[in-house]
Amino acid sequence: MDFTQYMGIGGMGALGSFSLLLVLLIAWSLFWKGFALWHSAKRGEQWWFIAFLILNTAGILEIVYLFFIAKVPEFRKKLGL
Repeated sequence: MDFTQYMGIGGMGALGSFSLLLVLLIAWSLFWKGFALWHSAKRGEQWWFIAFLILNTAGILEIVYLFFIAKVPEFRKKLGL
């Protein structure tokens, strides 16, 4: 039995597409987390900063904060909000 096929080693084995999805999810989350951390620090909002550091919500909490609480004008203009 060839275990490398199941580990995603040597090609896109059984977990290959899952690991690609995981890498994309991590990149998505890191982008939004970094952006939200930067804005909350710039605005002096300590509790939001701590919440972003502790909670991992795949970018959902960060997006809600940026668009509806902090109301970052750059993104709001682009989306027409």
